[in-house]
Amino acid sequence: MTLTLDQARTIIAAARALGREKDMKPLSVVVLDAGGQVLAFEREDGAPVGRFALAQGKAYGAIMVGVPSRQLGVMAAERPHFVASLSTLYDGKVVPAAGGVLLRDAGGAIVGAVGVTGDTSDNDADAGIAGAEAAGLVGQG
Repeated sequence: MTLTLDQARTIIAAARALGREKDMKPLSVVVLDAGGQVLAFEREDGAPVGRFALAQGKAYGAIMVGVPSRQLGVMAAERPHFVASLSTLYDGKVVPAAGGVLLRDAGGAIVGAVGVTGDTSDNDADAGIAGAEAAGLVGQG
């Protein structure tokens, strides 16, 4: 299965909707395909302009390593040199903090990732998972 632009737009809309429902700070949400390329991005009014790089880094790290960015954060505490090397390998595009959610199809294959930033890392991940579910995917965050 290939992640579609319509699914990416659904993921973003649902992530933002959860953010508004839970009164989160303004969110920035990016959806990447399985190769780490941007399908769609939105930055809510009031979100700092630098949030694209943070959202992309969370999602990109998840795609490149095959684990949610939350797990990359755990790995950074346990094996800091390894995670630091990922940043070098991937041109500084890896952010080891929750909010990078792997997107899996019904068979478990990774089809992309969503990166969310703007609120607490846990809330960012929750928004990404809500987006995945709204698009008929499994969000691993």
